Amino acid sequence: MALTFEQLQQRIFWMEVKADEWHQHAKGGGWVQNTATVHETATIEGIVSGDAQVSGDAWVYGNAWVYGDAQVSGDAQVSGNAWVSGDAQVSGDAWVYGDAWEFSPLQIQGSRHFFTTCTHTKIQIGCHSYTVVAWQKNFQTIGQKEGYTADQIAEYGLFIALAAEWLKQKFPAKAKAEAKDEVA
Repeated sequence: MALTFEQLQQRIFWMEVKADEWHQHAKGGGWVQNTATVHETATIEGIVSGDAQVSGDAWVYGNAWVYGDAQVSGDAQVSGNAWVSGDAQVSGDAWVYGDAWEFSPLQIQGSRHFFTTCTHTKIQIGCHSYTVVAWQKNFQTIGQKEGYTADQIAEYGLFIALAAEWLKQKFPAKAKAEAKDEVA
């Protein structure tokens, strides 16, 4: 079922969404920003924005969002909570679905261990993987137990703060849900 315009505004609340800059696609009823290119043969039940292109018999459905300069073509399908962005190209019979990464996760080679956002809500440092909130609360204790110096603990604290903000920008709904779950 396609979103109403009000639901579209709520879903991408951080963007200014004006009614005259969007339209519903004839095949599927999903929302397409006027700057994007979507062929009439494609089925859009999700969201397509920016300079994204969807062509052929491609499908974008569920909570999926194709944006930026991304291209989806052929018989490709983007579904679930997947976001396809940047210069990503999904083509042929490819399927992108669920919580797939369609751009590189944040990765930093720190002075002691590798640091990465290993899921949309988790950070991994070395062999330890925890939610962002858990890292924010416990990074000093974990660092001390692992033998990090005070400077290294401060360094990784900065990485955690950066990742928390980066993940909020990339996955705002997931960041809100995680914060709510940690409070409960």
